[in-house]
Formats: sequence, C-alpha cells, structure tokens
Amino acid sequence: MAKELIAKAKEKGVKLMLPIDTHVSTEYSNDAEDKFVHSQEIPDGWEGLDIGPDTIKLFEEALQGAKTVVWNGPLGVCEFDKFKTGTYEVAKLLSTLDAVTIIGGGDSAAAIEKMGLSDKMTHISTGGGASLEFLEGKKLPGIEALQNK
Repeated sequence: MAKELIAKAKEKGVKLMLPIDTHVSTEYSNDAEDKFVHSQEIPDGWEGLDIGPDTIKLFEEALQGAKTVVWNGPLGVCEFDKFKTGTYEVAKLLSTLDAVTIIGGGDSAAAIEKMGLSDKMTHISTGGGASLEFLEGKKLPGIEALQNK
C-alpha cells in the first residue's frame, strides 16, 4: 500500500515527505537500547519509535512559509521521554508559524497541552480519525445531528 501511495503522489505531482532517519529501539520501551539509523536501514529486531534529527530538520524546512498545517498524530512515541523529540520539535515550530494550525488526535493534543502550546494553535481536536474524515468531506454522525436541530 505504501508503494501505491508513493506512486500516486508522484503521479499527481504531490510532494510526499517521508522520514529519512529514524530513532529506533530494540523494544517498545523508554529504557531499551536505541540508536539513530537511515530510515531504509532499520535492523531486524528493531523498531522505529521517533523520527530522527535529519527528518526533523527536513520537516521544519518544508513547513517554513506554510499558511495552513493539518497535523494528525505524533511523530514518535511521545509518551516516552526518549522518543518525544520529533513531536515536540515540530510542535514548537508550529507554535511560531503565522499559519492556521489544525491538530488532530489525542496523543498530539496531549503533547501540545503538556508543552503549554495549546493557545498557540488554531484548533485542537482529540478525534484524529474523525478529523481526517471531516476533512475528506465524509458525514459525521455528531455533526449531522447538530445540523438537523
């Protein structure tokens, strides 16, 4: 599916940015062995738990001058201190942009709240999946009920 999405983005002339480096760990834990690797070179038995510093820089450069940013979901396992860097660095950048910033998803919302940046974002929703469906133009039962009253 990932290869199909990459091909579809290329076909439509959409710039699709993927992580170029990854903060990996031997297990889903804040205390396990960890290291940074190229995203295409994650060793067997290791898992990616955050984006790496080169990807943070790449994403920050891409966001400069943005007028609208829709962000759904953290960039790493931000509940672990060791793997929160990607999420926190991008959140800090978004808080400084002269842009409409729409944040979706409970983990993203929690990270932004924990950082004290909620008042710097345009809109925060804990409903990540619902936010994406709304942006797709799908009808959401809660909104439909409100509109019918």
